[in-house]
Amino acid sequence: MLIRLLREYLRPFSRSLLAIVALQLVGTMAALYLPSLNADIIDQGIARGDTGYILSTGGWMLVVTLVQIVCSIIAVYFGSRTGMGFGRDVRAAVFHRVGEFSAREVNRFGAPSLITRTTNDVQQVQMLVLMSCTMLVAAPIMCVGGVIMALQEDIGLSWLVAVSVPVLAIAIGLVIVRMVPKFRLMQTRIDAVNRILREQITGIRVVRAFVREPVETRRFGVANHDVTEVATQAGRLQALIFPIVMLILNVSGVAVLWFGAARIDAGQMQIGALTAFLAYLLQILMAVMMATFMAIMIPRAAVCAERIIEVLDTTSSVSPPASPVVPLTREGRLTFDHATFTYPGAAAPVLRDVTLTALPGRTTAIIGSTGAGKTTLVSMVARLFDATGGSVSVDGVDVRELDPEELWRRIGLVPQRPYLFSGTVASNLRYGNPDATDDELWEALRIAQGEDFVRAMEQQLESPISQGGTNVSGGQRQRLAIARALVRKPEVYLFDDSFSALDLTTDARLRAALRPVTADATVVIVAQRVSTIQDADQIVVLEDGAVVGVGTHEQLLGTCPTYVEIVESQLSAEAVA
Repeated sequence: MLIRLLREYLRPFSRSLLAIVALQLVGTMAALYLPSLNADIIDQGIARGDTGYILSTGGWMLVVTLVQIVCSIIAVYFGSRTGMGFGRDVRAAVFHRVGEFSAREVNRFGAPSLITRTTNDVQQVQMLVLMSCTMLVAAPIMCVGGVIMALQEDIGLSWLVAVSVPVLAIAIGLVIVRMVPKFRLMQTRIDAVNRILREQITGIRVVRAFVREPVETRRFGVANHDVTEVATQAGRLQALIFPIVMLILNVSGVAVLWFGAARIDAGQMQIGALTAFLAYLLQILMAVMMATFMAIMIPRAAVCAERIIEVLDTTSSVSPPASPVVPLTREGRLTFDHATFTYPGAAAPVLRDVTLTALPGRTTAIIGSTGAGKTTLVSMVARLFDATGGSVSVDGVDVRELDPEELWRRIGLVPQRPYLFSGTVASNLRYGNPDATDDELWEALRIAQGEDFVRAMEQQLESPISQGGTNVSGGQRQRLAIARALVRKPEVYLFDDSFSALDLTTDARLRAALRPVTADATVVIVAQRVSTIQDADQIVVLEDGAVVGVGTHEQLLGTCPTYVEIVESQLSAEAVA
């Protein structure tokens, strides 16, 4: 998965990668040339007392060093741009794919996990790319070049290279094999910490209201301890690597000096050659150490790449049609034809064989007990879910055959939980129509009964709104969400229990103000309160996912026991009569 991700998203940076390889090759070869020059200075200059040779060779070493520095700086520059660009592209790809997900896919992964995959997971792979461009590319060049140069200095000590390099590689490999499952477990536990933290921040009022701070502190503490435990285990294994490397480096250096001294004493080797051989051996082992350092990062990056690819390979269950159909009319007629919806793995469908029609110029209300499938029914219209059986049509065209943008332009949805984005009142309302004028915004607020409290704000339309709309009340949040839908001026209005936070007086005023505005549109209202929907042209009663009654308020009182039960639970006996 890691190779696949790198191959796909590094392709646009192929020229930069070639430049990095070329620069690292030149820089590494320059670094490998320096010990040989140093050996010449010792054997040809110092040993013979030739000051001129020492100065000329020393000047050449400075030139080679300058080349090495310049190549390294430019390679790091290109490597940084490549790594950052790779991270940008992968984050964008994950973000756009998540944006295409339906509620089913979002629920499957979970919001905390998706956040971790888009941020932490991408960062881990991005860091691998960055370090590869600056370290991993140079490591094999230095290792191979170091072996060649060392053999040129003295073949008699070559067996030390043949022993030291495999021992170092095997020792580090054994540690890394044990680290892979630790990193995989770590990412899963980071997801858990994010989930708990997100729940606690979102539900802080509930936590405080029920004095559950100690319980939530303990719950977070357990999750935090789990992450710390596996991170500590991985850290201990990681901490073993550098002592192992340094031990092998030092032992190898001692061995070179020990056996090299014997060869010098026997006249088989010069002092400068021994110095150069020792430098080359250290460079070889340092290259192996750099490779093993990268190998530390590869297991975690591989796990992260698997999680990223899992998101990128997941196709939304709500996909745009290959050949979108354009409706012949723009009336907004809404039709459910034996519509059924079942969640994956569920024992029974949430909605069963729902057949009904909502006409333009009429208000269709949907009522039922909690869990009856009201929100799911509305969600299928906006294609937050797709029907698993039957069909949902707008103006005679199945919503699955409509271009999603065309469908959403026709719909003004006010969800059950109205959500406001961080910004201003105006920026939130213009989610409905980016080109809406201030006058249109004020008109929408007037109809939604939100004009008074917005005008009372210090900056009015430019007043700040915090994330989720937490700086306004629940009723104000609902009215702003309704105004956002009104700004859109769609053919179909979907009000999913959008009046629950309003008092009865505001509810009545808002519905009265809506009538002339929505006179030519199809209006679907999901509600719990009978007073909200009793004046609707058509009331649909749901029970256990099935339609058990359709008619006006008066008709249902005489024909639908479920509706009568709902009415009796809310209204007094006099109101029923």
